[in-house]
Amino acid sequence: IFHSDQGSIYGCNDYRELMKAHDVVPSMSRKGNCHDNAVAESFFSNLKNEVMHERLFASRDEAKAVVNDYIEMYYNRKRLHQTLGYQTPVAKEVEFRVLN
Repeated sequence: IFHSDQGSIYGCNDYRELMKAHDVVPSMSRKGNCHDNAVAESFFSNLKNEVMHERLFASRDEAKAVVNDYIEMYYNRKRLHQTLGYQTPVAKEVEFRVLN
């Protein structure tokens, strides 16, 4: 599932065909309502505030590496999440796999 706002790019046929070709289900917020996906909105706010603000990258590759490290090394493995009962996503996933 790929959640987005109602930007024109997310509604165009080329984009929808690309999503379908990769078996991705589109999901859109209601117009003007950021609360439809508060968790995703919170993630992007955290990413911007904790990593991106006041930072210039030398290249696209550098920016991609920084974002990847933030997500894979910090956000998923070390940062506690209120919505997950103050666990990390990795810990919650392990818990889920054990229970199922």
